[in-house]
Amino acid sequence: MAKLYSSFVSKTQQIADIGNSIAVLSWDKEVNLPKGSARFRSQQISTLATLAHSFAVDKKYRRLVEKLAADKSLNRQQKKNVKLTLESIEKATKFDSAFVKRRSELVSQAYHDWVKAKEANDHTVFLPALEKLLVLNKEEAEILGYKKHPYDALLDIYEPKLTVAKLDGLFKPLKRDLKKILRKINATKQIDNTFLFKRYSKNTQWQYGLDILEQIGYDFNIGRQDISIHPFTTSFSSQDVRVTTRIDENDFSNMLWSCIHEGGHALYEMGLPAEQYGLPLGEAVSLGIHESQSRLWENNVGRSLPFWKHNFKSLKKKFPKQLEGVSLRKFYKAINKVSPNLIRTEADELHYHFHVIIRYEIEKELMEGTISVNDIKTQWNKKYKSYLGVDVPDDARGMLQDIHWSHGSFGYFPTYSIGSLYAAQLYVQAKKDIEGLETQISKGNSTPLLAWLRENIHIHGRMYHPEQLCKRITGEGLNSKYFLKYAMEKYSDVYGIR
Repeated sequence: MAKLYSSFVSKTQQIADIGNSIAVLSWDKEVNLPKGSARFRSQQISTLATLAHSFAVDKKYRRLVEKLAADKSLNRQQKKNVKLTLESIEKATKFDSAFVKRRSELVSQAYHDWVKAKEANDHTVFLPALEKLLVLNKEEAEILGYKKHPYDALLDIYEPKLTVAKLDGLFKPLKRDLKKILRKINATKQIDNTFLFKRYSKNTQWQYGLDILEQIGYDFNIGRQDISIHPFTTSFSSQDVRVTTRIDENDFSNMLWSCIHEGGHALYEMGLPAEQYGLPLGEAVSLGIHESQSRLWENNVGRSLPFWKHNFKSLKKKFPKQLEGVSLRKFYKAINKVSPNLIRTEADELHYHFHVIIRYEIEKELMEGTISVNDIKTQWNKKYKSYLGVDVPDDARGMLQDIHWSHGSFGYFPTYSIGSLYAAQLYVQAKKDIEGLETQISKGNSTPLLAWLRENIHIHGRMYHPEQLCKRITGEGLNSKYFLKYAMEKYSDVYGIR
């Protein structure tokens, strides 16, 4: 059976090689591709996606995996790889090659339509492609199957076993309790953060972002950072993980939090076991857990007072004029200012969840058929006014701000909130397990935290279900009380509220 398992590994890694080749082309599409080159890039990606699918549903390959699934001599990790691969094959077999080709071509073209629409600040440019993507996602939901709600089938792609019922049960109390905290904050004097919007040179910001990435453990020997319209992380293997950021010379926060956020994603990918390349145990367990890593580094660490006790002096040296007269305490309060805004990726930790919930509700309604793509702008603007109290001035800062729909990624957005909740719960446990963790962070040493994350999360790949992983680490499943306690303690200090 050892020979059969080796054959399985070889074949599975070939499929992964094709998938990662697609990832290289997709990364290049968003970082380097000339504007007039979209046509054949879409064709190239489509060809490879169809080829990968044909490999995955090959009958000979399936028989090999099924034979291994019945083999009791395999060790625990081998059995898990085989089990998860068989589940993937069964899911892939539900889609014919024509569907895979159609989806790949549509997503590639939709991305370029989204870029054009955003540049033109006109959502109607994107609507035809978005309508096709919605139809395709509804078709995908029917092919995958679901018990209660068509959106459940799409949610499960990104966060296994997540359903509309679970999210509704989670988001209802979260909205209620966040509103209580926000009412207390709104009754106090607002924090001055205007110094963050002075002119910060692009080149100096860029270098500072690289320094921060390196400090939290990002390895530039196997990674790089570039500029893109929407910051993202992509991995071709645990030995080649790349991040992008965006820089606004009149908004220092834009670049900094993008770097730390994407750096958190990248650290997870770099920590996956290289010996499991191409296999399920060499993959992240879910997007909710993935997001927990980026949110943990961005918020629990990157927006913390201990982190800036170490970094504030070096920041003032980089930008002495902009930060003249600004104390550490004033800076700390400024980067944690709570105020409603238009852009999800620039939102504070509390309002952020309302940005996610708005997208979740719109996607759910689209899948139900209660609204159409022509209604999105109206619904989006209405919900932003109702939930956040802001008026949406244009399409670029409205329904076109996120890249996800151009990727056909319906069901993705809820994992952002799930990730923040996981992050708070995991960080509480990390502080229990690592003696003097925040003292170490205040000295610029985040190595103990990264080692803890590697040992408890990264190295396991998909060995455990997200809920199982959380219970294994913290002793219980996902519980929003940790985030709400963290939020109350932090913002009671920042705003002087009880």
